[in-house]
Amino acid sequence: MNYKINIEYRKETLIKLLNNIIIHENEIIKALYDDFKKPAFEAVLTETSYVISELKDTIKNMSKWAKPKKVFPSLLNFPSTDYIYKDPYGKVLIIAPWNYPFQLALCPLVSAVAAGNQVVLKPSELTGNTAAIIAKIITKTFHVNHVEVIQGGVDVSKNLLAQRWDYIFFTGSVSVGKIVAKSAAEHLTPVTLELGGKNPCIIDETANLKLAAKRIVWGKFMNAGQTCIAPDYILIQKDMKDKFIGYMKEEVTTAYGNNPKESPDFARIINVKNWNRLKEMIDNDKVIFGGQTDASDCYIAPTLIDESDIDSLIMKDEIFGPLLPIIEYSSDADIYTVISKHEKPLSLYVFTENKRFAKQIIQDYSFGGGCINDTVVHFLNKRLPFGGVGHSGIGAYHGALSFDIFSHKKGIVKKANWLDLPLRYAPYKDKLATIKKLLKWI
Repeated sequence: MNYKINIEYRKETLIKLLNNIIIHENEIIKALYDDFKKPAFEAVLTETSYVISELKDTIKNMSKWAKPKKVFPSLLNFPSTDYIYKDPYGKVLIIAPWNYPFQLALCPLVSAVAAGNQVVLKPSELTGNTAAIIAKIITKTFHVNHVEVIQGGVDVSKNLLAQRWDYIFFTGSVSVGKIVAKSAAEHLTPVTLELGGKNPCIIDETANLKLAAKRIVWGKFMNAGQTCIAPDYILIQKDMKDKFIGYMKEEVTTAYGNNPKESPDFARIINVKNWNRLKEMIDNDKVIFGGQTDASDCYIAPTLIDESDIDSLIMKDEIFGPLLPIIEYSSDADIYTVISKHEKPLSLYVFTENKRFAKQIIQDYSFGGGCINDTVVHFLNKRLPFGGVGHSGIGAYHGALSFDIFSHKKGIVKKANWLDLPLRYAPYKDKLATIKKLLKWI
């Protein structure tokens, strides 16, 4: 089967994948809960329904996306018609993370298949139940030479990266992203790296503090804070700080009750290793809300931290957990001092009613994407590119962009034969002045 040419076959397999995901949706939800107690609501919102929506959109539009695009020709090539053809790269390796183990495995796979590639998918070994149901669905859907799931740990990933691929798509940490990029460079393999960073959340004196608190609690503590685009720390105008903290406490209690450990809506840390990493970040003297932990259940409560030291342990690297440092600022210079200490973040959020301030923040700082007066929701729009910049990632995807990212754009000139201008051919005597004049108009 030539997966490159046969777009109808690609479409048929994606329809089959869609049906199999719908059939097994309850198993997927259960697997996510068994792996780290992901609530069913979050599993549907951020995993299964998102993939189903991506599939439906891709199936509907992939024939249009695959068509050659006609572009305006160069006058130097007159008479001609020029096109951009979208060619699949070939054999693609997708390495998926554990935090959204179904969505971040299946969405790039869908686009890679739609674009005509063969795919090897490596799901995270840290979410074994989800990896197993992914393997089950893929085996039911695809021929093994078209899409294959390979499970295993770090050694398996190393062996896969040692092979030559035509494209690699990786989602995960910055440290592992560097390893992937280095391995890809050995074969000059192009890559997409979806990484992370310390995402600022700025709140000025004009913000609707109660609504801001509600939206930040949702965006930060969803998936127990294990979200690459979650707010990593708060920068709040100093006069608003105490009032904001009061609203945050109220919103956390409203969302998860007086004891979030008993809430069916609060997930767990993925494993003991990550739990220990987060536990070390908690300075009990700075905790103003939450702070409870339980190693046996990989539980860490939604925790607010009054942070005054931007060089503290919790401010060094991406937190990736339910800990939220709150830092006050007095001036724009204070904001710059904190944000500029870190690499370019994957996301940035600003809460304000001051349009000039919002515009200034968006223009002054380089980051992957973000929101004004909300968190995380920019991810939901398939028409927006999603990806990082600098250390937060390379490349952007979603919707039609996902199809494009797995396609090589091949430029083609179709030259007509009814006219062949002699100007370009040697000998060039007495032609230089003419070509200079012509080039000025191109």
